[in-house]
Amino acid sequence: MTPRPQPRKPSDEASKKGKRKPEPARRTPEPPRQKQRRSGRSTSPVPQADRARLLGGTHHDPHGVLGAHVVREGIAFRALRPYARSVTVVAKDLRAELQDDGEGFFSAVLPLREVPEDYRLHITYEDAELEIHDAYRFLPALGEFDLHLIGEGRHEQLWHALGSHPMVHEGATGTRFTVWAPNALGVRVVGSFNFWDGTGFPLRSLGGTGVWELFVPSVGEGELYKYEITRPDGSKTLRADPLARRTETPPANSSVVHESHHEWHDEEWLTRRAELPVHQSPFSVYEVHLASWRPGLTYRQLAEQLPAYIADLGFTHVELMPVAEHPFGGSWGYQVTGFYAPTARLGTPDDFKYLVDALHRAGIGVLMDWVPAHFPRDDWALAEFDGRTLYEHEDPNRAAHPDWGTLEFDYGRKEVRNFLVANATYWCEEFHIDGLRVDAVASMLYLDYSREDGEWSPNVHGGRENLDAVAFLQEMNATVYRRAPGVVTIAEESTAWDGVTRATHHEGPGGFGGLGFGLKWNMGWMHDSLDYVSKEPVHRKFHHNEMTFSMVYAYSENYVLPISHDEVVHGKRSLVSKMPGDWWQQRANHRAYLGFMWAHPGKQLLFMGQEFAQGAEWAEGHGPDWWLLDPAYGAEAEHRGVRDLVRDLNTVYRREPSLWQRDTDPGGFAWVEGDAAEDNVFAFLRYGDADGKDTDGAPLLAISHFSPVVRHEYRLGVPGDFTAWREVLNTDAARYGGGDVTNPDPVKTEPVASHGRPASLRLTLPPLATVWLRPV
Repeated sequence: MTPRPQPRKPSDEASKKGKRKPEPARRTPEPPRQKQRRSGRSTSPVPQADRARLLGGTHHDPHGVLGAHVVREGIAFRALRPYARSVTVVAKDLRAELQDDGEGFFSAVLPLREVPEDYRLHITYEDAELEIHDAYRFLPALGEFDLHLIGEGRHEQLWHALGSHPMVHEGATGTRFTVWAPNALGVRVVGSFNFWDGTGFPLRSLGGTGVWELFVPSVGEGELYKYEITRPDGSKTLRADPLARRTETPPANSSVVHESHHEWHDEEWLTRRAELPVHQSPFSVYEVHLASWRPGLTYRQLAEQLPAYIADLGFTHVELMPVAEHPFGGSWGYQVTGFYAPTARLGTPDDFKYLVDALHRAGIGVLMDWVPAHFPRDDWALAEFDGRTLYEHEDPNRAAHPDWGTLEFDYGRKEVRNFLVANATYWCEEFHIDGLRVDAVASMLYLDYSREDGEWSPNVHGGRENLDAVAFLQEMNATVYRRAPGVVTIAEESTAWDGVTRATHHEGPGGFGGLGFGLKWNMGWMHDSLDYVSKEPVHRKFHHNEMTFSMVYAYSENYVLPISHDEVVHGKRSLVSKMPGDWWQQRANHRAYLGFMWAHPGKQLLFMGQEFAQGAEWAEGHGPDWWLLDPAYGAEAEHRGVRDLVRDLNTVYRREPSLWQRDTDPGGFAWVEGDAAEDNVFAFLRYGDADGKDTDGAPLLAISHFSPVVRHEYRLGVPGDFTAWREVLNTDAARYGGGDVTNPDPVKTEPVASHGRPASLRLTLPPLATVWLRPV
């Protein structure tokens, strides 16, 4: 708190002028300018009942007591300033010291006809002085329409209404503090600007909405704050702001007053991103944990390296593991306390915007993991925020998440649903996020998720579906797609729930409308295919169907094929380490698997480190083993070869519309060979749209061979429309670290029927490899 110079004492001329008898003119007489003695002035002390409630932090209407009020004798001024030696009212033609009423209260009645338009309080402390506007002279800085929308649970830009906002209000510069705490007996704001003593800063209750508000003059950006809430039992709790847009760096947990100054330069990207539906566009994702991708880098430093790295590899999007503030780094961001604040570990909110801007300017879309399924129990955050269940469900069995020791949101409460729906749009609108991958959707959808009999109650229809969560997800998706054109929502949903990516207004066989997501992680494909490739080749014939079963349901939803962080931690081993055999075979299997994945219907997601076959599991403490790509390392070429393959996979993928244009259309896929279990061979055709832009409709033939032998003269049926085919990618190529068993020349189509087709090719299949061919 910076002391301000004490105003000079009025001059004698001014004092004499103030004693003149007012003229009987057509204007209001000027107030006396001569400083009066406190002993000669009447006071208007705060009534004892109000005094006790103000000191106890339980007053719902401090503005009705403090500030300036018209009384019979004139204008009563009252202030609550603990530790102050004196408080003086200062205006254009007024300087009057208030009576010290004890316990921090000051008051006086001045013979004025109206409240001075712009009066201030000059406050003297033992070692400082300051002059500020009186916080209790202002009308509410939150409009009636905002309160109406909050009360209805329909404020789609809730972050503009709640939280802390630097602003100019009624001519004064300061910050509006607004918080939803309907069960509180009283709310005060504490922070660095009042030495963490909120006695003199009580908020007022704004009607029946449960919203409390206070505009505090002279408080601006960078100030730390929390809310001191008096609970229904009279006890007090200090809470971070649920709508804080900036926080302290953990483990500190105060909220920070923030105002953005970032100027965006991604207009071209935002205009272009909505041109094609995402399921008809190339979409390959590089998943990143920002804090450990290059440990120690800030958002701005990441902006200098990450976009270039991803662009070089050819990924269309990056997916960021949770960015919202979280107290425990070991949660990787999946236990959120600051839903509206990017983590301060890497910089400010504007620094994060700078990173998103840089990614967009590099042509890379930004997806973000979003966690509306649960929140931690930290006693300074959301848990029993105002002394009772508020954000969590009132039923303890519904509130407690059985797996993570956290609390589940009460999706049936309109204000909570509003908090989350607005949060989804907040990231898309304020940070230009292009997509939200929603975590743990299954745990939201089922009342009996990880619960035994007797630990859950059925819904009103007797079922296990969480109808409140269904309604919330539908509202969230509908709102995001309406407000943010081109944005995609992605569900991490591990069950067979019907209609995850179906439109919300289309009812399915189970009687539910679709959840409205754009894409869904294909967890079944991930588990089955990883189980297959982890087997020794000699045993793979017994698991052949694990690689083909995904096509039974491939078009039931719009899918992403995820090899995510969850598959390379906690003893699951890295992707290359899951593979059997010696080091050469492990890398060959790794490459073949990536080739199979990129050709399979659906979008692709690969977690950092797997693009260069990192052998160790990921750990958030040190991130990827970049030293494997150091030329001084003996096996560097082998790891760099895998990374070169990932680059080429993305290059060919983006060039070939057959690999992405009809991902959700069964007509875009046809098996050539799906039953060659003894050979460990899978072959299929991918078709693009002949009427599509920049494509001739020619198919792409993908063959994956998961046996460690070379197969010569291997016949596969193909359409008879083309005279020859050529390799466009072979994961066994020498430049990738393979044995270079290839089909170097175009392979002529032979008029020999095979696999139900009128023509065929005779190919050389390299060991443990995937080959892509296209008509010449």
